Amino acid sequence: MTAAQTFTAPGQGVRSTQNIRSAEGVRPAELSTATTRLSRPGGLDRRRLLTGAGAVAALAFSMNLPAAGTASAAELDARRIIENPFTLGVASGDPLPGSVLIWTRLAPRPYEPAGGLPASRVEVTWELAHDEGFRRIVRRGSVTAHAEFAHSVRADVQGLDPGRGYFYRFRTGSWTSPTGRTRTAPAAGTRNSSLTLAAVSCQAYHDGYFTAHRHLAAEDVDVVFHLGDYLYEYAVTATGGARNYTDRRLPAHYNRETVTLEDYRLRYALYKSDPDLRAAHAAHPFVVTWDDHETENNYAGEIPENDVPPEEFLLRRASAYRAYWENQPLRTPQRPTGPDMRLYRRLTFGRLAQFDILDTRQYRSDQAYGDGWRTPGPESEDPARTMTGAAQERWLIDGWRASDATWNVVPQQVTFAQRRDVPTAAYKLSMDAWDGYPASRQRVLAGAESAGVENLMVLTGDVHVSYAFDLKKDFADPASRTVGTEIVTTSISSGKDGAERPANWENQTRANLHMKHYNGRRGYAVVTLTEKQARADFRTVSAVTTPGAPVSTAASFVTEAGNPGLKPA
Repeated sequence: MTAAQTFTAPGQGVRSTQNIRSAEGVRPAELSTATTRLSRPGGLDRRRLLTGAGAVAALAFSMNLPAAGTASAAELDARRIIENPFTLGVASGDPLPGSVLIWTRLAPRPYEPAGGLPASRVEVTWELAHDEGFRRIVRRGSVTAHAEFAHSVRADVQGLDPGRGYFYRFRTGSWTSPTGRTRTAPAAGTRNSSLTLAAVSCQAYHDGYFTAHRHLAAEDVDVVFHLGDYLYEYAVTATGGARNYTDRRLPAHYNRETVTLEDYRLRYALYKSDPDLRAAHAAHPFVVTWDDHETENNYAGEIPENDVPPEEFLLRRASAYRAYWENQPLRTPQRPTGPDMRLYRRLTFGRLAQFDILDTRQYRSDQAYGDGWRTPGPESEDPARTMTGAAQERWLIDGWRASDATWNVVPQQVTFAQRRDVPTAAYKLSMDAWDGYPASRQRVLAGAESAGVENLMVLTGDVHVSYAFDLKKDFADPASRTVGTEIVTTSISSGKDGAERPANWENQTRANLHMKHYNGRRGYAVVTLTEKQARADFRTVSAVTTPGAPVSTAASFVTEAGNPGLKPA
């Protein structure tokens, strides 16, 4: 059957999906005219051109969106959906003391455009209960799945008890979703005894299986922080790349780089169809932030990796941001406007921990010296350069000044500590990491000191290896005071199987005395916070190019509250 044949409407037989209007809401001729005006030579410098391109992207993504409480199209009788619409699972996220966000997306045929549904709205009900059997339901409601948002739905469930576990599910027609498990945050001011979190990142579908997510689903953690590269824009072959499928073939539209809104929506459907990722989402609430690959490799603010017209990149960024919001358990305030999306935000877990989740992609200066590993110099050390943008930097430091938490944790994307490649004076640094923005890093560290932050912990992804760093007041001086800790989680699958000791292991460990751990296997990190200490356990799997590998603990470290510095556990 075709996508149009996954349901029938009463008295109408099969309805076609041919009338699905582009979710951008702008006719091609309109968009072509707008971009042509922007591209005319003369009279527009690069900054004004980017501003104009941003206006086009905002226009393209602000039209044809359903207003709250309105119907965007005819309603589909959900009883006529004849295939399971919950193929992408369920998720919850951003837990607060009295509420949690729950999410799903309807897609009877996830590998087809529009997920096998027409441009009709679908009513979906949800339930949240104290027990897995849903005998003690505490909240229920309904939401509308709009085609304009790829039939994704989210419910911000209010009036819940702080620090408590719940079960949730969705229903539409005769179908019931898998059951999800979630948990609210402790009440403000509560001196909760402990908090256990997991940190994950970098899950390239084409590089291997999400085995680490399957093990993560079985872990006893309160919350999972996904630190970016949730998906990759690169082509995925019919056999799933390194997964080397022999029992299935993926559609040809996956074997190209993602550029359009439809491309990104289809790519999220591919990733979320993975049973191990679905299991992790169903087991724990997630707090998500992006890195680069959700849009394009190593982009910096409004500047793409490759030399393409600025309006073209910002339209791509708008598509990527829109699809990201549609496919993640994020609240309505995070919904993007064109190519802009306020993703940085703050969560607290009683008085034990404050989490300041950063966005180090959308507002950063361009990478110095053309990106890559380079010798630092005047360009990279320019004090005007920023990783976060001025507004986010002020928000972070102001939040620290108001914090009464024992632990101030910063989930973000790229390596914060200095990381030299060789133990000689001719060392190079990564221009994409905080090493390429040293003045920005020093402002953040100075802000933490001025705010009286005693227990700073940075959570990082991106590099496809696990590290443990002491953060130094002055990285140029090995004897400098330790001011915090950085826990870098390895990838879920990116980089394929990896090695316990990568080829540069000896050089990097000798070059960076503040580096206490380096391992190149795949996996995740589990961090347990108490009033007295933080403990980090680096969990690794032996392989991802074949499914089902076991998990083990590669290393464990502790740092004492009030006395920063990592020690083997």
